[in-house]
Amino acid sequence: MNQHYADRRKIDPGRGAVLADGTPNDNDRVEIGPTQLAFAEWAAAGLNPPDLAAMRQFRWARLTQALVARDYGGLLMFDPLNIRYATDTTNMQLWNTHNPFRAVLLCADGHMVIWEYKNAPFLVTFNPLIKEIRSGATFFYNSTGDRGEDAARGFAAQVDEVMRAHAGTNRRLAVDKIMIAGLRALERTGFDVLEGEEVTERVRAVKGPDDIAAMRCAHHACESAIAVMERATRNGVPGGGMSEDDIWSVLHAENIRRGGEWIETRLLASGPRTNPWFQECGPRIVQNNEIVAFDTDLIGAYGMCIDISRTWWVGDGRPTNAMISAMGHAMDHITTNMAMLKPGVSITELVHGGHQLDAQYWRQKYSCKMHGVGLCDEWPYVTYPDGYTEGAFDAVLEPGNVICVEALVSPEGGDFSIKLEDQVLITETGFENLTTYPFDARLTGRA
Repeated sequence: MNQHYADRRKIDPGRGAVLADGTPNDNDRVEIGPTQLAFAEWAAAGLNPPDLAAMRQFRWARLTQALVARDYGGLLMFDPLNIRYATDTTNMQLWNTHNPFRAVLLCADGHMVIWEYKNAPFLVTFNPLIKEIRSGATFFYNSTGDRGEDAARGFAAQVDEVMRAHAGTNRRLAVDKIMIAGLRALERTGFDVLEGEEVTERVRAVKGPDDIAAMRCAHHACESAIAVMERATRNGVPGGGMSEDDIWSVLHAENIRRGGEWIETRLLASGPRTNPWFQECGPRIVQNNEIVAFDTDLIGAYGMCIDISRTWWVGDGRPTNAMISAMGHAMDHITTNMAMLKPGVSITELVHGGHQLDAQYWRQKYSCKMHGVGLCDEWPYVTYPDGYTEGAFDAVLEPGNVICVEALVSPEGGDFSIKLEDQVLITETGFENLTTYPFDARLTGRA
């Protein structure tokens, strides 16, 4: 009878109590997520958002099963993306990458504890899989100064308390990333500290049905943002005064407009700055009749990484024959290598098989042929033959893996590069290319 107006406000007034992904349709909610724009675009495209409760349950179960299989008592996570995977919660993600103040402990019996910023425990209460909320995982120097070891001992004592209650006598504790004081404190407390990244990377590599649904939605949102960036580029560059940063800012803005989160790198370059590749986006004014190339490295909706690359010819002239030839070579590279993808193919086969780059492009080739992707660039990593290390990736692809297929065709001593990359799902019978964004028609010689 006394319901306040604020209690009736909805993110989407056209829906009932929940949104399409099963989360509360509450305009003032704490939980972050996609915007109305994203939901509308996905509906128009016929995409079904993930069931987030089911996605969280799947991830929790995979991590727990991995601990049992390895006879580990627990898994302690500091990496913000591992915490996101385990709990689907966020708190100042980028700041947390260099100021580790959050931690999650998952015990082999499934009991999950989060150490959260002490003034923000409300950020994680929406997830019922988190059974305890604590504080006190901070012992980086900026915050604890010369008493960091004391803080680390206090944290280790809390971990010990939880592990004794939920892992019994099993002192095998996997840890992903931890500062030196924390590692030493755990070892002094009697834990056998083991490599946690092997657990999390292997677990995260296989996506469940709702992970894949989330990635499809995030991919559509990313491609929609790229389309806006391309229109801005083609309209703005010929008139003069448009910088690389001006172009790149469009992708950032359009990502955020759809509920995306951040972009991991600054890999957009123009004209001669595309060669060598990996020059970072800057203030250079893009000239009419030049190449613009980029790699999204975008953390989008639901925290999913969409990692695709395109190269555009911008202007009213014609690209050079060398550029058109390089573009064709890059397209051959990713399509031939993509054709190798299927369940059961080994990383070794992918390293040594597939398309061979011409000699003029070999020295400045990309750092890898392919790599996994999920919440960020993930395991596995497929090098070129000259970068192969025996025993580093003794594995085969499985259904549910998502692999980015790379091509950097960059003539040594040249004044341009072609960068292409598609994101590919491994299915039960082969692969599905999730990337639909077209290649530049003029660089392919079709226009």
